[in-house]
Amino acid sequence: MNKLMISKERKQYLKNIKYKKYLVFLTQIAILVGFLAVWEILANQKIIDSFIMSQPSRIWNTFMNLSSNDLMRHIGVTVYETVVGFLLGTGLGIIIAIILWWSDFLSKVAEPYLVVLNSLPKVALGPVIIIWVGAGTPAIVVMAVAISLIVTILENLNGFLKTDKEVIKMARTFKASKWQILTKIIIPANLSTFINSLKVNIGLSLVGVISGEFLVSKAGLGYLIVYGGQVFKLDLVMTSVIILGIVAGIMYAAVLLLEKFILHSKKFK
Repeated sequence: MNKLMISKERKQYLKNIKYKKYLVFLTQIAILVGFLAVWEILANQKIIDSFIMSQPSRIWNTFMNLSSNDLMRHIGVTVYETVVGFLLGTGLGIIIAIILWWSDFLSKVAEPYLVVLNSLPKVALGPVIIIWVGAGTPAIVVMAVAISLIVTILENLNGFLKTDKEVIKMARTFKASKWQILTKIIIPANLSTFINSLKVNIGLSLVGVISGEFLVSKAGLGYLIVYGGQVFKLDLVMTSVIILGIVAGIMYAAVLLLEKFILHSKKFK
C-alpha cells in the first residue's frame, strides 16, 4: 500500500513538472505572438513608422524574397565562419589554459597581458587584422578567434586553479606525475567548465563573425545587415537580424545537446 502511494506521488510529481514545462513553453509562444500582433497593428495604424521600425508582414515578404535568392548561401557563410572560429578559439583557449596551469611562471607572466587583452575592444583591431591576414573569410575567422580566445583561456584557467587542492595533494603523496594529475583529476573535474566555455564561445564567435562581416565581407548575414543599412532597406536589416537570432538559437541548442551527450556518457562510465 505504501509502495502504491509512493508510486502515485511520484507520478503526480512528474506530471506537475511536465505541466510546468508546457505552461512555460505556451507562455513564451503567447508573448511572441502577442508582440508580433501589437507590432503589426501599430504599424498598420501608422502609430509607428513602418519604414524605420518595419513590421512583421514586411519582414515575412522580405524573408520569402530572400529565400528564393541567396539566403541559404549567406546563412551558410556565416555558420561556416562561426563554426571555424568557435572550434579554433575553444581549442586554442583550452590548450593555452593547460600550458599556463602547467607552468606557474608562465601563468604569472601572462596574467597582466591576458587582463589587458580581455578588456581591449577587439573590433578596434579589425583594420589591423585585415592588413595582416587579408580581406575575406580569414580576417573574419581571426576576428571570431580574437573575441573568444582570451575569455576561454581565463575561464578554463580559473577552473583549473580552483580544482580541489586536497585531492591534488593526495595524488602527489602517491607520487602522481603532473600529467596524471592533469588527465585524472583536473580535466575530469572541469567538464562543467569546458561546457560553460562552449556555451559562452558560441555566442562570442558569432559576435566576432558579424563584427568581421561588418568590416569586410561579400556574403553572410552581417553583410546583409550592412548592405540593408546602406541602401535604407530596413526590412532587410530586421529580417537579417531575426534570422541571425534563429541561427544563434540553433547553435546554442546544438551545444546543449552536446552537453547532454557528455553528461550521459559520464554517468554510464
